[in-house]
Amino acid sequence: MHAKLQLALWIAHPALELTLAGIMVWRKLHRTFPVFFTYIVFQLVDFGVMFPIHQSGNYDLYFYAYWIGSGISLAIGFKVIHEVFLNVFRPYHTLKDLGTVLFKWAALVMLFVAIVVAAASPADQSPIVQAVTTVERCVRVVQCGLVLFLLFFSRYLGVSWRQHSFGIVLGFGAFASVELAAIALYAGGQIKIPMAGLINSTAYTLTILTWLGYVLQKAPSRDASLGLLTSQRWEQSLADLQRPADAESLIPMFEGMVDRAFSRTSPESRHQLRAVEERVEKVSTARRVAPAFPVPQLTFRR
Repeated sequence: MHAKLQLALWIAHPALELTLAGIMVWRKLHRTFPVFFTYIVFQLVDFGVMFPIHQSGNYDLYFYAYWIGSGISLAIGFKVIHEVFLNVFRPYHTLKDLGTVLFKWAALVMLFVAIVVAAASPADQSPIVQAVTTVERCVRVVQCGLVLFLLFFSRYLGVSWRQHSFGIVLGFGAFASVELAAIALYAGGQIKIPMAGLINSTAYTLTILTWLGYVLQKAPSRDASLGLLTSQRWEQSLADLQRPADAESLIPMFEGMVDRAFSRTSPESRHQLRAVEERVEKVSTARRVAPAFPVPQLTFRR
């Protein structure tokens, strides 16, 4: 019964994905989220390759085609996370650059871990299965983390839960949570492989329906009236780290320190502070006026 129901859900996936892709083209969303659109198209292509092999009963060919397709799907899915991240941080260029660097390092670390796990896998297990499974769990954890990030920081970024980017992340995050829970239950011996496959198929069906619901509605624009002071401070702080202050900017800082000290010190010590302030003012004036040094005339003799 589980196998027949799972097969029915598997056949229903391309129909829903084809509808999703058509709506994205109709709403011009394939231009806003090109990587996510590529992910949906790849799922259609993958079904077109996998289903005939599955029906033919060629297990060896199905094994390699399944895991290779899973690896490509995970790579595109990780890139979708990066695309949504860039869309969320679109008004903040410095934060967006920082996120791009972090995603590159995360991809490199996941690739390194997958290679190590594949090389250290036992002889009775396939290295490709171990590598893809390791990367899959890492990507699912990142997807869950991105959902939690948007849930907690959406009000600081001006992101509404009705926006398309939030819907894409919500679908991936919900499916990732269910899949990780199914893996944990299977590892603990609570469920068998057919039940785990049925849970994943059902969760992915609900994920596609979530995406359909979001692409069908018109996403609201960001509310510019919101007080996004926290995110603007993050942006400004990172910009200051990238472009440190010049040495000349230290002189006004010292002048401000002297002024504040004047207001807090006793009259006896103000005379000394006044001398410090005059010296700072002389240094500031000397730096603004370029000194005129005589240029020596050099003569060369042969």
